[in-house]
Amino acid sequence: MSDPKTWDLARTALLTIDLQNDFLHPNGAYGRANQRADSIAALPERIAPLITALREKGGTYISAQFTLVPGPDNEPLIAPHLKTLRPFLGKGDFAPGGFGHSLVDVLAPADYTVEKVAYSAFYQTRLEYIMRALDIDQIIVGGIVTNGGVASTIRDAHLRNIETAILTDGCAAFRGDVHDATLLSLSSVTHQMTCANALTWIENGS
Repeated sequence: MSDPKTWDLARTALLTIDLQNDFLHPNGAYGRANQRADSIAALPERIAPLITALREKGGTYISAQFTLVPGPDNEPLIAPHLKTLRPFLGKGDFAPGGFGHSLVDVLAPADYTVEKVAYSAFYQTRLEYIMRALDIDQIIVGGIVTNGGVASTIRDAHLRNIETAILTDGCAAFRGDVHDATLLSLSSVTHQMTCANALTWIENGS
C-alpha cells in the first residue's frame, strides 16, 4: 500500500457509505423503529470538513446510498436475511427519490451518487465506472456500518487494486466492540486514520 501522503488529491475521492435519512434522521426508517447509535449520529458533522477540504484540492465526493427497489405494489425488493434482521422495513423505505433515501443535509449534495443494493458500493453499481472515467485512483472511506457496507467496500476496492484509507472515527457500527474488531481485521488491506488526521493531511497535501 502506498503512503497516502504520496496520493494525488485531485485523483482521490471521499466515499461515504449509507449516510442517509432513513438511517440517521429521527423521521427515517431506523429512527421510527428506535434503531440508532450516538456514534452513527455523530458521523456527518465529523466528515463534512473533509469533503470541503478535498474539493478545494480538486478531489471528489461520492455518496453510496443503500437502495430498496420498489417492486409489485411498491413492496420493496428486500433480501430475506435483511427482512429477518430488520422486519420494520416496508413500503417507501430507502426508495429512490424519497426523503429517506436521500443523503443527510449536512453532507448534501454529493458530486456523484451511487445507488447500491447490497453491502459493497462496488457490487452491481456504477462506482467503478465513475472512478475510471474521472481517473480516480484512491478513495477515503467513511460511513455505516463498519462491519457491513464499509468493510465490504474496502475489501472490494482491495480486490480491484484501488488504494483506500478508512476513517477510524468516520465510520461506526451499532456496537463499539464490533467496530473495533472490524478495524483490526481490515488493518492489512487499508490505511487507517482519524478524521482529524485526515483533514490535516488533505489541507497540507496537493
